[in-house]
Amino acid sequence: MSRRRLALAEMMQKSYPMLVKKLLIIIAVLLVQVISLPGIHEGTVYAAACVPTDEDALGPFYKPGAPIRSSVGKGYVLQGVVRSSKDCAAVPGAVVELWLAGPDGGYDDAHRATLVAGASGAYRFESNPPPPYSGRPPHIHVRVSAKGFMTLVTQHYPVSDRNTAVFDIVIVPSR
Repeated sequence: MSRRRLALAEMMQKSYPMLVKKLLIIIAVLLVQVISLPGIHEGTVYAAACVPTDEDALGPFYKPGAPIRSSVGKGYVLQGVVRSSKDCAAVPGAVVELWLAGPDGGYDDAHRATLVAGASGAYRFESNPPPPYSGRPPHIHVRVSAKGFMTLVTQHYPVSDRNTAVFDIVIVPSR
């Protein structure tokens, strides 16, 4: 290899990391600019993340008409946002029904609640940490309904040794 080619190869090798860094910065700036373009709203950017929440078993202990309240105990906080699968928009006024076993492992009216999601689709629920029972892992049953949407029945399974969780719920329009 000639001296000239060797010098060129050494220069390229030294400048390669700097070129890659510059390229990554340019890509990041372009992404920010695309997201900021007029006419593209936040829901469009996040639409791919609005996959409908998986359904789960209603279970034998559902009982309609639970009182409107945000707490049925202390020690575990579950919160999140109810969104539409169509465009990721918040679903204000969504009715979120929750029920779980009490500390003794049994279901009762004291551990049932109904919440109404706020203007931003947010909800917050506090309870005792759900206990395992009959071979089932700890869980909180959740039923979400809203005008113009299909009712969703699912369950939230807490992570061991955590006393809070974020459980965003994505529901499907009925049309």
